[in-house]
Amino acid sequence: MRKRNVFSPLQPVQTILAFIKQRSLQTVGTLEMKHNALSGRCVDTDPSVLRTQPGNKNYPSGARLADLPECISDAIVKTQSYYRSEQHRSGYWWYELESNVTMSAEYLMLLHFLGIRDKERDRSIANHILRHQRSDGTWSIHWGGKGDLSTTIEAYFALKLSGRSADEEPLRKAKSFILSNGGVEAARVFTKIFLALFGEFDWKAIPSIPVEINLLPYWFPINIYNFSSWARSTIVPLSLILDFKPARPVHEGAGLRELYREPEKRPPLTTKRPPLLSWKKFFVVADGAIKIMEQLPVRPLRNRAMKQAERWLLEHQEFTGDWGGIQPAMVNSILALVAMGHDLSYGPIRRGLEALERFTIETNDELLLQACISPVWDTALTSLALLYSDMDRDHPSLLKACKWLASKQIFEKGDYNVKRPRLRPGGWAFEFENNWYPDVDDTAVVLMLLNRYADKEFISPENLESGLRWILGMQGKDGGWGAFDVDNDMRILNQLPFGDLEAMIDPSSPDLTGRVLELLGLHGSTPSDDVVRRALAFLKKTQEADGSWWSRWGVNYINGTWSVLMGLSAIGEDLTLPYVRKAVSWLKGIQRRDGGWGECCESYEDPALKRCGESTPSQTAWAVLALIAAGEGTSEEVLRGITYLLQWQNYDGTWDEEEFTGTGFPKYFMIRYHNYRNCFPLMALGKFLSLGRDRGAGV
Repeated sequence: MRKRNVFSPLQPVQTILAFIKQRSLQTVGTLEMKHNALSGRCVDTDPSVLRTQPGNKNYPSGARLADLPECISDAIVKTQSYYRSEQHRSGYWWYELESNVTMSAEYLMLLHFLGIRDKERDRSIANHILRHQRSDGTWSIHWGGKGDLSTTIEAYFALKLSGRSADEEPLRKAKSFILSNGGVEAARVFTKIFLALFGEFDWKAIPSIPVEINLLPYWFPINIYNFSSWARSTIVPLSLILDFKPARPVHEGAGLRELYREPEKRPPLTTKRPPLLSWKKFFVVADGAIKIMEQLPVRPLRNRAMKQAERWLLEHQEFTGDWGGIQPAMVNSILALVAMGHDLSYGPIRRGLEALERFTIETNDELLLQACISPVWDTALTSLALLYSDMDRDHPSLLKACKWLASKQIFEKGDYNVKRPRLRPGGWAFEFENNWYPDVDDTAVVLMLLNRYADKEFISPENLESGLRWILGMQGKDGGWGAFDVDNDMRILNQLPFGDLEAMIDPSSPDLTGRVLELLGLHGSTPSDDVVRRALAFLKKTQEADGSWWSRWGVNYINGTWSVLMGLSAIGEDLTLPYVRKAVSWLKGIQRRDGGWGECCESYEDPALKRCGESTPSQTAWAVLALIAAGEGTSEEVLRGITYLLQWQNYDGTWDEEEFTGTGFPKYFMIRYHNYRNCFPLMALGKFLSLGRDRGAGV
């Protein structure tokens, strides 16, 4: 059987090599600038904690530039082979979505609250939690980050529920950190709610969500549809939980009294005193009034509101048992139904627990719960990476993946119809099933792929058109796109006392707007089109002074700038315009000495740290892709980035990446997509080789 040549002719690369004229590349130095999460600044780091040995011995640091085409070819072959072996029989790819230990800790708490404790499961969850404890006794929200108070409290409590003693060293060290950072009193709201479920925190010290909120009309400023989809699907069940205020006492020895600074005193509603003239202060005062209302003997709308909330929960549960495709909505919906008096045999509760179990990953001695699962996202990105690396369009792996993705298109109305009642469905969601919440990002990337298969029987032109129409209908008044809703931008909602994660809304963001422009470019849209013109105005307005763009869903300015430059290139924007060149100059200026790019999660807290962080495969690939899109494919920076990717590839075609480069809630919830470290480098290598063939094609 004749082996197919995987690659296009190498003339483009040879042209690049001639242009560069055998420029020498310097390998990584002994010291690299890295963000120190404890001090909050960039410092020279001891080289013993850095990666110092590239993984790909087939491309050693001293390799000649003339060897580059063959090395890229070998690298692509290995990664393609890896992906072919990883594909599920149904056609999809699905990789772990790693966050932090609160997901598993809250899963253990839920099961204990429901009275279905299992010692072996407790042991496995405890093992997972302990493996992620830092040397100082804390737990972080991402790899390499500083200790986080609320995460550490939840891990501590879960370990005690599992049977661990407060006298054990891991808990003693955690206790010291908790008390020195304000104790339980200083924890975030959702941590306090979980503790209150076990009588370990005073319900009266938790901000109220009156159940009557479920009756407020759409035109009222504070109604459930002015909250983001993830907040909405959590607030509705929480309004029931906070109304009933259930509590199940913990077993002896599992209490948390030792973590309070002042255990005899009721904690304040907020950990920081808000300014006198501020929305935060207004909402704190309003919370006091709500608490008085909740004590009234007669609340005429309470029963009606409770029935409305329960009806909403039951309507929004997927047939698979999921709510919103995310852990908080699923856990709180189960708790709400139990608080209302339903037992564990009740169908929605039983299906909800089964859905949660499908979010778990179990090894020989550990069990963890994912916050979400990403099969549609993983499959679309992987398929595009394989296409960009010149895999045959009709390869069985790609055809299976595309057929599976085509079958996941959503043709049922969702919550977005509240603000866009005439918008017909046609989008894709992130998970296996999430019909209420298709999202712009997944839909755009899936359409980038499936539009290349418009001639196949598994996707009709009508379905492709419905997907594009749905995306266009989700454009906001500001010209940009959010993720799940449109014009979901009432920023004062982040000032509510229970909004301490600052994630109560889903406004337009540059990264999603760039992605949509990339899709529109594939459809032939140009800067003169009205939709594009409005989007460009949004992007120019949101560009940072240094030329970069902030990203809502990936870390951070590298991700945002990549997405925007890809979109600008795809729609045919003039790449010589000053605002485009400013973005290119910024990307070039932050390349690290090892040839890669990296940015730490703390750049969300302090934008000055956007230049800090070790090089990572995913962020390096984003930067390379962005520069190629901006017409810089022959630049030394791109060549050094490609060399970095080659040097750090493992023998099996994968890359190592412990860093979290995905974003859930900026500053508070970070994600490590285990597929990012492989699919984006494959895209970058493929795009580099195909410069002469399809310059300007999109992500």
